[in-house]
Amino acid sequence: MTTELLLRYVHFISIFTIAATLVAEHLLLKKELSRNEISRLARIDGVYGIAALVLLGAGLTLWLGGFGKPAEFYSKNWIFHLKLSLFVCIGLLSIYPTIFFLKNRKGNPEEVVTIPGKIFWMLRLELLLLFTIPLLAGLMAKSVGYFGE
Repeated sequence: MTTELLLRYVHFISIFTIAATLVAEHLLLKKELSRNEISRLARIDGVYGIAALVLLGAGLTLWLGGFGKPAEFYSKNWIFHLKLSLFVCIGLLSIYPTIFFLKNRKGNPEEVVTIPGKIFWMLRLELLLLFTIPLLAGLMAKSVGYFGE
């Protein structure tokens, strides 16, 4: 019980951290940024990446570790698989902005860099997908989508 509670807590905190860092990135993003500002975004993006790994670890442990509901409850639920697929899509969408921030953070701190428009849209799509996942989690908690016996 205590381990399950701790895992669920870590799972939720990492979700909130992911949401907060994505919103922060979106709010700080401008058409042109100094390398100093890009460096700040790269650090925020690093926190985002760590939170995503923690979320994945806690989630997989809850799913396959025998805590709470049996693994079959998740494995035989198409909504769970949709949730997992959205998480993977968010991760894939985050690759390009991360690489851009890492490549452009070094150099003259005052130099201005033009941010590609697709980074804005990728962040917005990540946020949209992220905010869809809690709805799916609520449905899944009510056994919607379960196709087992």
